[in-house]
Order: sequence, then C-alpha cells, then structure tokens
Amino acid sequence: MFCQNCGAQISKDSKVCPICGVAIQAANSSFTNDVNRAANDANQFFNSAESSLGRAFDDIHAGLGSGNLGPNGPRLATDRSLLTYIILTIITCGIYGFWFIYTMARDVNVACEGDGSDTTGLVGFIILSYLTCGLYQYYWQYKLGNRLADNAYRYGMHFQENGTTVLLWDIFGAMLCGIGPLVAMSILIRNTNTICGAYNRAHGYGA
Repeated sequence: MFCQNCGAQISKDSKVCPICGVAIQAANSSFTNDVNRAANDANQFFNSAESSLGRAFDDIHAGLGSGNLGPNGPRLATDRSLLTYIILTIITCGIYGFWFIYTMARDVNVACEGDGSDTTGLVGFIILSYLTCGLYQYYWQYKLGNRLADNAYRYGMHFQENGTTVLLWDIFGAMLCGIGPLVAMSILIRNTNTICGAYNRAHGYGA
C-alpha cells in the first residue's frame, strides 16, 4: 500500500506514514476529496461548455434572421435535408455536421420533453465519441431512433423505423457501397422533421 500524501510504500496496517508523518486515513480522505472535487469540476466544465456553445449557436441562428421564439415556445425546424447535410458538411470540413447534431438534439429534446429520456447534446456527443473511438455515435443514433418512434404516439403518429432499424442500416448497410449510414441518417432526419412539425402544430404554429 502507498501513502496517498507522499507516495511512499508503507505497511497496510500503518496508521501514520513513517516518511511524511501524515495520518493514513486522513491522507486517503484527502485524496478521495480531491478526486471528487476534480470530477465535480469536470462535470461543471462540460455543462458550462455545452451552455456556452448553445448560446453561441443560438446567437448565430438569431443573427441570420431565424430567431423563432414565440408565445407558445420555440418553433422547431422542419426543413432538415440529407443532401444539405452532406454538401455543407463537406464544404465546411465537418463543422456543419456538428451544428446539425446540435440543432437536432436540441429540437428533439424540446419536442419530446417529459418522456423521461434525454438526447445527448453536442459536447457530450463529441467527448463520448472520442472516448469510444467513434462507437458512441452509433449508440446516439440508436437511442434517437427509439426516442422518435416512442414519441410519435403522443402526436397521433406511428413510425415504422426505430433505433434498431437505424442501427442495422449503420452496420450492415455500410457493406452496400457505403450507403447504409446515409440511409440511417435519412431516417433520423425524416422522423425528426415529422416530430418537430407535429410539435409546431400542437403549439399553434404551422407545419
């Protein structure tokens, strides 16, 4: 066992470190507190980054004349397009793809609020995708597909495709000349647009 204060190797029965004199229990407690404090700081940092990024995107959106807050809440976008997603992501070297993920997660969280679920925002999406070598993006799409299908009923609709459909296109459809992931994204875009349109109508907006 090692002293958490100075790192010296000590007997597991030691009450005090013979090198630095710090009580072992106190040192361990201090180390635990430091770990918890670091974890809390990291969590606050990610939440702050997500909020700041969201405000920045909202400012850009409003600056382009697309501010859409109304008396009944926000009017959600219903004009997402797979072709636009592909072209602008290529032109912007991937930047538009992040904007797309951010707005999709934001609008789905608004339209499906109260269902007990949550679609991870951009910061979490980037970090978890990086930590899992890209695997998290498949899980994100799987969860999003299921959430859209589950919430279709609250708006009097039914989606044939769910998260499993999306995941199968992502994995096995990739062997079909690589078009599988595009089909999966197309399903998510279409169902998101449909859910957002239903939300708009339910809150007094047009489709």
